[in-house]
Amino acid sequence: MSTTQTVKTTCPYCGVGCGVIATVAADSSVTVRGDPEHPANYGRLCSKGSALAETLGLEDRLLVPSVHGRDTSWDAALDLVAATFSATIAKHGPDSVAFYVSGQLLTEDYYAANKLMKGYIGSANIDTNSRLCMASSVAGHRRAFGSDTVPGCYEDLELADLVVLVGSNLAWCHPILYQRIAAAKERRPQMKVVLIDPRETATAAIADLHLAIRPDGDVALFTGLLAYLIRNGFADESYIAANTTGFAQAMGVALDLRETDVCAHTGLSPDVLQSFFQMFSARERAVTVYSQGVNQSVSGTDKVNAIINCHLATGRIGKAGMGPFSVTGQPNAMGGREVGGLANMLAAHMDIENATHRSFVQRFWQSPRIASKPGLKAVDMFKAVDEGRIKALWIMATNPAVSMPQADAVAAALAACPFVVVSDVTDQTDTARYAHVQLPAATWGEKDGSVTNSERRISRQRPFLRTPADVRPDWWIICEIAKRMGFRDAFSYAGPAEIFAEHAALSAFENGGSRDFDIGSCAKLDPAAYEALAPFQWPRRANGESTERMFANGGYFTADKKARFVPTGLAAEERETPDFPLTLNTGRIRDHWHTMTRTGKSERLSQHYAEPFVEIHPDDAWHYRIADADLVRVSTGLGAILVRALVTLRQQRGSIFVPMHWNDQFASSARVDCLVPGITDAISGQPASKNVPARMERFIAATYGFAVLRRKPTLVQAEYWAIAKCNGGWRVEFAVAGIPPDCPAFARELLGKASDPVVYQDTETGRMRFATYDNGYLTGMLFLAPEPVAASREWAIAQLAAANPISGKRNAVLAGRPGADAIDRGATICACFGIGANEISDAVARGCCTVAAVGEATQAGTNCGSCRPEIKRIIHENALAKAV
Repeated sequence: MSTTQTVKTTCPYCGVGCGVIATVAADSSVTVRGDPEHPANYGRLCSKGSALAETLGLEDRLLVPSVHGRDTSWDAALDLVAATFSATIAKHGPDSVAFYVSGQLLTEDYYAANKLMKGYIGSANIDTNSRLCMASSVAGHRRAFGSDTVPGCYEDLELADLVVLVGSNLAWCHPILYQRIAAAKERRPQMKVVLIDPRETATAAIADLHLAIRPDGDVALFTGLLAYLIRNGFADESYIAANTTGFAQAMGVALDLRETDVCAHTGLSPDVLQSFFQMFSARERAVTVYSQGVNQSVSGTDKVNAIINCHLATGRIGKAGMGPFSVTGQPNAMGGREVGGLANMLAAHMDIENATHRSFVQRFWQSPRIASKPGLKAVDMFKAVDEGRIKALWIMATNPAVSMPQADAVAAALAACPFVVVSDVTDQTDTARYAHVQLPAATWGEKDGSVTNSERRISRQRPFLRTPADVRPDWWIICEIAKRMGFRDAFSYAGPAEIFAEHAALSAFENGGSRDFDIGSCAKLDPAAYEALAPFQWPRRANGESTERMFANGGYFTADKKARFVPTGLAAEERETPDFPLTLNTGRIRDHWHTMTRTGKSERLSQHYAEPFVEIHPDDAWHYRIADADLVRVSTGLGAILVRALVTLRQQRGSIFVPMHWNDQFASSARVDCLVPGITDAISGQPASKNVPARMERFIAATYGFAVLRRKPTLVQAEYWAIAKCNGGWRVEFAVAGIPPDCPAFARELLGKASDPVVYQDTETGRMRFATYDNGYLTGMLFLAPEPVAASREWAIAQLAAANPISGKRNAVLAGRPGADAIDRGATICACFGIGANEISDAVARGCCTVAAVGEATQAGTNCGSCRPEIKRIIHENALAKAV
């Protein structure tokens, strides 16, 4: 490439759907920045989005199709997949095959896969990993609105006088939305924020009130709120009468609920409840934002409806600064919902149970058949694989051997399945090892299509990199297999523009305003118009009619055009037992994404948390004899994992939190979803990943180790290990249950052979330290100790890039910390600029007493802002220390 190329595209991470500008220089280097014109983010990017250019390398890419681990041609691989699926269907019927797809797919990919499975194979056995994050929202929307409609838009978060965040660590999981709220609160100090979450997450930094609710206490809380609104005259009787049904039944259940019941089920005091109820009732412009803490529950759908009931009862929906607002976890979870990527939906938000809708879709597709009943949802799908009912499975762009509940059982099911196809960008996932056929798919930067964000905004994802020679886009792979299965005419698309136009035409087909999803204005887009398509919100009908907010004046998508109140009760349950007395909660952290197949490539995204951990309240740590940085075995009835202890007041007593990201490529035993049972919400089929009975115990290690290496270690002989990229090399944390029989040999195996190693050994304490050099540059450093190694990680990592040609100074690195004339940055707080905790503390000591002042002095917090809550905490802790 001889000239610079700049392309506007969309971030591939969360459902915020940020606009991105990618610039490819003449030397093929890529830089990424936020698009200041995109209405989702106006130029802001979080730490993950800012680091996108660091995740584009080919080092672990799947570049050639393979069959049984041997490279092959595309024709051979596609012929085998098509022939095997066709033969399986002919022998065992359409329901003997399944697709498990992903919110990482583009809408055009999703559309082709859904069309093939439901309209041509004739089964609804296609489900998506979005089932794990937002299926309860879909079910709740459909029960209340008659359609899967998010009524509001992001601007409502800034216009509201009250933002209620329920089960959403927005600061880390949707940082740009968090920053929009934080900025609005700075402009309007009277704006209030309530956080409802068992944990005191980073989001609590902007909360005026934090309700540390019991796990799964949300139904009781919002049913109690509904009762308060009714008793105190805040119900909008005219809106209720004109636009809803079922209010009397919902009211009856709510008014039967006693305050003592609400307190017992939520774990909140009467005073705290009253504070929240009064804040909600006193501010008409209220938005309730909810995410995985609501959805990932056995009562997730009821939680959604309990929230919606409160907004319907007060008419706070569809108006500026008002409404229930579901924020999705994945970049195209919404797009998947639009095309029927869920097993219980048809394309264009139509219902598979509805014969008229089935007729619409089949007639539009002119397909030989149409699925007549819902297919298997994710958890049931993998049970069916395990039981042999599904005999051929195609997994696209996801890693269920890590992310599904009962992950070990999922892995065993895949191992026993007669035929598994995996199309992905890498062959290094835990799932890929079970594939009979691997198909190399295009990744972000190469893909061409569209995605829909949480506010119903459709944006283009455009390519700016050349696709490797034997890599293909997902839509092409799906269509080529469909052609080989005998469906050539229906899948002979010239490109994604043609698929998108068909998708748009289906949305308008015999619609006439009867269905929410309608982008008929795009039905006649040619490739040039598709290429230039600017972000827009649906609906956008063929006549040009569009709206940012829905339902302000009713017009719901039920038979009578009225919303449905859904009676909800208490729903909380005691799940702990004497054997498993703790509550395990799983979720995301700030700088990593899903199972780390992308973020694990970035050095700076591994600086904040470089190894898997468990958050523990100090009282529980004392009870279990666990100290900060100890190793902890966390177990449920399904198995055990080994993670680092993080003792913190953020956690409630009796509850623990473990992130979901680490897999077998980055840690020895940290796939937390292997501990989560396949218990689901009875309506949505979404797994309950936030309330798992568990226990923990300190792992007794005889030797702990920390190493920094230029090369990636091939094997670490230890019961616990975790690796992460760092500063041109790798950092390794490990622990062994017994003392290594030969420490120098252990060091040689990990560090490699060196002609002139530097060694320190203290035989009395059992501490050993090693350093190896090559031409004056450090190639590796290893610390061994009988307790967690106390070396400064950030300083040690920095030495990988530092020349040390004077032999007399080489021993200095074995101190594990800088000398008096050097700075120890401390643990990384700001991933965007690599600013450590000690640097921030030093700025505070020099007089920087606000987050803005720290940012001006150090740059910390001045890019994505995700670290601002932690900067605020450091300022607060320094102020407390001075006051003592």
